[in-house]
Parts: sequence; C-alpha cells; structure tokens
Amino acid sequence: MTEQPTPLLSVEAVSKSYGAQIGCKDVSFDLYPGEVMGIVGESGSGKSTLLNCLAGHLPPDTGRVMFDTRTDGPCDTLAMSEPERRMLSRTDWAFVHQNARDGLRMGVSAGGNVGERLMAVGARHYRGIREQAVDWLGRVEIDAHRIDDRPRTFSGGMQQRLQIARNLVTGPRLVFMDEPTGGLDVSVQARLLDLLRGLVRDLGLSAIIVTHDLAVVRLLADRLMVMKSGHVVEEGLTDQVLDDPQHAYTQLLVSSVLQV
Repeated sequence: MTEQPTPLLSVEAVSKSYGAQIGCKDVSFDLYPGEVMGIVGESGSGKSTLLNCLAGHLPPDTGRVMFDTRTDGPCDTLAMSEPERRMLSRTDWAFVHQNARDGLRMGVSAGGNVGERLMAVGARHYRGIREQAVDWLGRVEIDAHRIDDRPRTFSGGMQQRLQIARNLVTGPRLVFMDEPTGGLDVSVQARLLDLLRGLVRDLGLSAIIVTHDLAVVRLLADRLMVMKSGHVVEEGLTDQVLDDPQHAYTQLLVSSVLQV
C-alpha cells in the first residue's frame, strides 16, 4: 500500500468574524507538496479573509493552520512566536499581492528588492546577491540592464513580475497569491499567467490562489474551492468543478462567465 504523503499545509476549521459579519466559517482542507489550490467567489465571499488568516496577516477567531516545517515537522503557525512566523514568511512562505506596490520597496532598485529578501535570510556576499538578482530578473522576463532602476519606472505588469522574483528568490515551498492578475490588461494577464504556470511547474511550488477569474484557476489550479458568504459551498478537482458544478452558486458563477 502506498503511503499517503504528509500535507504541506493542513487547515482545520478556520473561522473569522467581524462582529456579526462572517469573514470565513469552519474552513478545512489539506494542501500537498506541489499542489495548487484555487479559491474563487464574488467580492465579499470571504476568500481574501481566508487567505490572510492562512498567511498570518490576520488572526482567525478559531482553528489551526498546520505547516510541515523543514526542521520540526507539522507545526501550528498560529501558535508560533512573531519572530518564528516572520522567518517562515521570509523562507518557506511567500505572498504575492494584487497591487505589486504593496509587495515592493518602491524607493529601492529592482535588484535591491530581490536582494533584500536574500539578505533577510542571511546572505551577505554582494556579488552573489547581485548575481542571483540578475538570474531572477531574467526568469521573470525583466532585462538585466533594468537591475538598478526603481520599480516606479516599471509598468504594472513588470512590477508584478518583480514582486514575484522578490518572493521566489529564497526558494519558498508555499506561495499565497491574492488576485495576482487583477488590474492588469488582458494581454499582460496572459503573459503573467504563462510565467506563473511555468514557475509553479518548474519549481514544484505549492500555492493558494485567490481570484474572481475562473480562467486563472482553470490554468493554474489543481483543485478548487468555491466560497459564498464566508462558507465553502463546493470543492474538488478544478476541471470537475468548472465543467460539472453541483452547487447552484457555482453554476451561476460558471454560467456568468460563459455568457460574457
């Protein structure tokens, strides 16, 4: 009998409320190494609240978020000290914001943005840091001659690609993405999605992607959760959920895309 692999992330009954308003309620799932989970739903469905609870940006009211750490095995990230959680977010975790400016230092050069994350985990050799920055700029399709330019001189798509380079340079195993293609032109979105798909595949990344765009999860996600009013109303393999939705709300989401 084949032994079931240990989940990289186990989410157990995570809930968050704002007074009488439910942010997310009793959400549980396992995410395995190399797997991409998509979370979809309309604005206010709770998907971003859930993502921020999982990433440690927002304390949930109840639940556990177990991460399979490299040294100590599964640990409850909600019970970690602030320095432990901060180190986790610099090494094994990464967070890609919808607005790239929220994930970049706009007054620091492109190379400095990538290098800062390396320095945060102990890198000190300037030449080595710069070489890795050049390598990662190339991976996200930014010319090396832009290494000393400030992000404010970049287009929105380039800023998003720079944010991705900054996040992935330390080799994280889990990436949280909040509407990574939101606000970009359609042609820029397509280029970014192709880049993300290649990086996820080549690096064996696990990821949790929040989006309202079903085309994004169709392309990137292995599994899909549909949220409405803070609750998960349907989940399963992405193609299965999108091609044969069972819940009335999922059917409405899918049909609204088909009608466009």
